Amino acid sequence: MAKTKVYDMKANEVENIKLEKNIFDIEPNMGVLHQAVVKQRANKRAGTHSTKTRSEVSGGGRKPWRQKGTGRARQGSIRSPQWVGGGVVFGPKPRDYSQKMPQKMRKLALKSAWSLKNREEELFIVNDIKFDEYKTKHMAEFLNKFRAGKSEKMIFVPKEFDKNLYRITRNIHNVKYLAADQVSVYDLLWAHKVVIMKDAVDILEEVLA
Repeated sequence: MAKTKVYDMKANEVENIKLEKNIFDIEPNMGVLHQAVVKQRANKRAGTHSTKTRSEVSGGGRKPWRQKGTGRARQGSIRSPQWVGGGVVFGPKPRDYSQKMPQKMRKLALKSAWSLKNREEELFIVNDIKFDEYKTKHMAEFLNKFRAGKSEKMIFVPKEFDKNLYRITRNIHNVKYLAADQVSVYDLLWAHKVVIMKDAVDILEEVLA
């Protein structure tokens, strides 16, 4: 078990808890991390790019001039690739970029990412969050206690989606609101800091065990 600090809303240390070593204290597998990021980025690609070949562009139904005797190079169509307005050679066509990854590798990648954040002291566990008024400025003041400035990217991870917390978090610069079961490897590597609720840690330990 790996010990770590738990903070309150004022960023004061209130207790120490033991984290599952199998999830938060393993040697990060950089190869699997890289593969997971490549997969996620590839799966976001639309793949709708397309160009027209010489058979798809309009025009070019007749030979522009006779084969011999003009002094010019022989041509069969004004829609050949070398002509302006002609077809494209080896251009992109719609395709599926999505990749698959075995479940064990996906889990290993997530464990590696969480362990990396914990090892680099970029993981902050908070015991509870309650506001008298659910306003963006209150959430911003709370999160800024854990990051150096607005340029630092941060993820806020509650146990489950909360409409009020989401509403006051979504407009804060460089902050993502993601429930515990929505956090991906790419998100963790994107962020400089991760603030996670104490009960969300239990969800992660249950899912990734």
